[in-house]
Amino acid sequence: MPLKSPEMPPPNLSICGLRPEGVVHANLPVPILIERSLARLEGQLTDLGALAAYTGARTGRSPKDRFIVRDKLTESRVNWGSVNQPVAVADFDVVWHRVAEHLNYRELFVTDGEACADPRFRLRVRVVAEKAWHALFARCLFLRPTWEELTRFQPDWHILVAADCRPILSAQGPGSDVFVGIDFSRHLILISGTHYAGEIKKSVFSILNFLLPQQGVFPMHCSANVGTKSDVALFFGLSGTGKTTLSADPSRRLIGDDEHGWSDEGIFNIEGGCYAKTIRLSRLGEPQIWNAIHFGSVLENVVVDPVTRVPDFNSDRITENTRAAYPVDYIPNCELSGRGGHPRNIFFLTCDAFGVLPPLSRLNADQAMYHFLSGYTAKVAGTETGVTEPEAAFSTCFAAPFLPLPPAQYADLLGQRLRHYRCPVWLVNTGWIRGPYGVGHRIELTHTRALLTAVLEGKFDDGDIPFQADSVFGIEVPRWCPDVPDHILQPRQTWKDPDAYDAQARRLATLFRDKFQPYESAVSPSVIASAPRVAS
Repeated sequence: MPLKSPEMPPPNLSICGLRPEGVVHANLPVPILIERSLARLEGQLTDLGALAAYTGARTGRSPKDRFIVRDKLTESRVNWGSVNQPVAVADFDVVWHRVAEHLNYRELFVTDGEACADPRFRLRVRVVAEKAWHALFARCLFLRPTWEELTRFQPDWHILVAADCRPILSAQGPGSDVFVGIDFSRHLILISGTHYAGEIKKSVFSILNFLLPQQGVFPMHCSANVGTKSDVALFFGLSGTGKTTLSADPSRRLIGDDEHGWSDEGIFNIEGGCYAKTIRLSRLGEPQIWNAIHFGSVLENVVVDPVTRVPDFNSDRITENTRAAYPVDYIPNCELSGRGGHPRNIFFLTCDAFGVLPPLSRLNADQAMYHFLSGYTAKVAGTETGVTEPEAAFSTCFAAPFLPLPPAQYADLLGQRLRHYRCPVWLVNTGWIRGPYGVGHRIELTHTRALLTAVLEGKFDDGDIPFQADSVFGIEVPRWCPDVPDHILQPRQTWKDPDAYDAQARRLATLFRDKFQPYESAVSPSVIASAPRVAS
């Protein structure tokens, strides 16, 4: 009996403007994708079994090169500005034509995948790439249909990834060597001029942030896990704040590490994989992530010894933003359904480069809305082009780069759920203590885990542990916590110069108030009153 061919018939790509002259590979198995990547010199195999690839000049997202087609569908709905930059249909078409001409004469790798673990909101996505490792990345990150499902797969959206195509054409089009464009009317995403694979996953998240609210679903930039008592926890935060690390908990089942939806039935993973930061990764500190890096996973911009092929996770020679992509089921105790009930605890993660926020604090409902709209963190080196060291940033809803709609719409979705399900919200600082960046150091991961464990085990629920309101930020800080030194819970006590702490706290409080002004007209007076106090 002959073996089933590993190759599927090439799909019809004319709908996305392609008429390929070269070979088109559809949904190749993982081993063959890896073989093709190695044969094409796209990467190298490490001693862990993972494929290591490099992205060249762009080692992070390119937010200044991201555009949305402005047409009848998006004109009055998209929150236009520096994040959602408009591009005319005609100009988008110029880049589309350039990308199509480029891909038509390349060997192509097609990956069909899906987004949204809840079948009611399933989105079918077809990725067409000129790099085999980009196809492998997409296979890691999206939900993976069965072979039978692939034989009848009909995509809702197409993503064309032309990494080696430079979209510099004329004064008519965007004037950059990178273009990431979304056309909601024609269900098409163009990624041109960048090898950074994170653009693929974040483009899909962006379109779902446009589509899901229309279906009554709250899209969230968060990780999620669930305990033995079906208690779901959410971890909101931007890249580098600890979403992946903190949700990978051996005592809890991982639902997903980055993107979720919250519907009337509970939460669901948008993705089928994880995209973990690996800088300074260790087997002891993050065993679940370490053990997930094996054959079938992808390392991105991780330095690899050319002789031994051993990855150096401590090296930032290429970038601080080193990454590993792997299917979520590479985590041994993952929640295979990708779904969970309504959350019992919500954590807002912030990487405070000022070094003044406490490691853990409790927020009331108004404070939760204030901090959600503020989205304070530090941009960590490497996650965006041009960011070389942490700097203060306010990314509304902890997801500003990926939100096509006005922020107040997402805040309303959160507020409705907080009121209905009465879920407590906690602010967690995974950034600096004993001083700001350059003086202090980042909070020990073991201490952060101990604080989260105390919350998840209900240690703060019975009132035995007293809380104290922070004099500047108004948030409630526990006086003590098991397995955590008391003094680090009060950041002022860790600074050598208390006056310097006070000045830094006032500086951050002023930034909060200034950055929140655009949202004051969209929230209640009680939310505005939750602002940090600035001494007159």
